[in-house]
Amino acid sequence: MIRPSDALEKAATGIRLEALELLALYDAPLPELASVAHTLRLERTAAERVTYLIDRNINYTNICNVGCNFCAFYRTPRQNDAYTLRYEQISEKVAELEAIGGTRILLQGGVNPALPFEWYLEMLQYLKKHHPRIKLDAFSPEEILGLEKITGLSALEIISTMKNAGLDGLPGAGGEILEDEVRLEAAPARIPSADWFRILDVAQSLGLYTISTMVIGFGETMQHRVNHLLKIRDQQDKALKEYNNGFSGFAMWTLQTEHTRLHGKAPGATAHEYLKNLAVSRIALDNIVNIQVSWPTLGFKVGQVGLFYGANDFGSTMMEENVVSAAGGHDRVRVTEKEIIRHITDAGFTAAQRNSRFQVI
Repeated sequence: MIRPSDALEKAATGIRLEALELLALYDAPLPELASVAHTLRLERTAAERVTYLIDRNINYTNICNVGCNFCAFYRTPRQNDAYTLRYEQISEKVAELEAIGGTRILLQGGVNPALPFEWYLEMLQYLKKHHPRIKLDAFSPEEILGLEKITGLSALEIISTMKNAGLDGLPGAGGEILEDEVRLEAAPARIPSADWFRILDVAQSLGLYTISTMVIGFGETMQHRVNHLLKIRDQQDKALKEYNNGFSGFAMWTLQTEHTRLHGKAPGATAHEYLKNLAVSRIALDNIVNIQVSWPTLGFKVGQVGLFYGANDFGSTMMEENVVSAAGGHDRVRVTEKEIIRHITDAGFTAAQRNSRFQVI
């Protein structure tokens, strides 16, 4: 039995903690856990600085054949509000982002079997032609898996072809809890954890931007959470060693179920749980420098507090966000640059705009 105090003492030295030690941290007093996580954050990042990103989420289609129980965004093709945006509509949204100094779009949709592979390639080419300075981070591992099934091509063939068409990065959406026991309970048709890692590994091998993610509140155990973090850490070790290109950051948020089939069935997670898991994440992920708070799910105040629990990034403006908000996220899931700067400075830090690779610009 490892005592929480012993695990905290070891963590404070910067020595890597293993599974049982990380598990013990969940029993540590929250102020002491926060103190260690914040100290490590100050040592690993620019102490006075908190970064933020000006970007826009664009959901190019809401038609999806996966049907996750925790998703209120997806539609079947026969529903009246099902849609797929035209290239010109997507371009108009990108132009609005450019007008406020944005640098990246996060382009994701449902797994829409009616869209051929060529549609994705032509979209990337169209956007790069009309918006060459905007980084295109697009298509979650779930979407790439869907394209594998539709085309018969491998992830390597799909992603390398997309990169040639203009793809800059592959977001790590769809991670939730990377334990199949939890995933099968929450969404039986969801991408298996092995495929999630396999597809992101391909993206990293090709030099693309990737980010790691986590969602808590499915009813998972603390052991599940530790296992998730260790799998992320192991993949980061592998990617940095083999490709010199791993996850640029880590983002974690709480499950939102208000308008989903999981409402009343999954417990969700409190702000207290979120902050504890954020601190444990900073300690566990010793090979990922940048850790982001989640103000869209828990609000700006918890986001500010998270800056003292291991996080060094305030996330993005989220000029447009439809997935979290559809599931009952925080009342405000978008914010202006001025507001982000104010929240950061009110917390006692200096705000710095970054790009999607966490480089200050």
